Amino acid sequence: MRLVALDHVQLAMPPGREADAPAFYQHILGLPERPKPAHLAKRGGCWFERGALKLHLGVDKDFVPARKAHPAFIVEELPAIVATLKDAGYRVVEDEPLAGYNRVYADDPFGNRIELMEPLK
Repeated sequence: MRLVALDHVQLAMPPGREADAPAFYQHILGLPERPKPAHLAKRGGCWFERGALKLHLGVDKDFVPARKAHPAFIVEELPAIVATLKDAGYRVVEDEPLAGYNRVYADDPFGNRIELMEPLK
């Protein structure tokens, strides 16, 4: 027995804030929102997926943002993404270099830490 693949990453979000998610995940990061299956939609939250890249947001009534644990996404055109995030008022933090990458951390609309990494060419 062994792990074969990662199906999706789930982050938490506060109740009633689903409308805040697409501006960040869909419009800036380019992950289209996908309707949740009807039997799961009643729980709230939202899904963003493109091919094998899947990020799900689940509602947590006792929500606390993930400030250390985080997903890391490989991106293209990191400087343009950073400029768009800053222009939209999102917090962006540069960190120590990581061999082979330019990278930053950004806060999603709920304060969850998201790492954005662009491979050096």
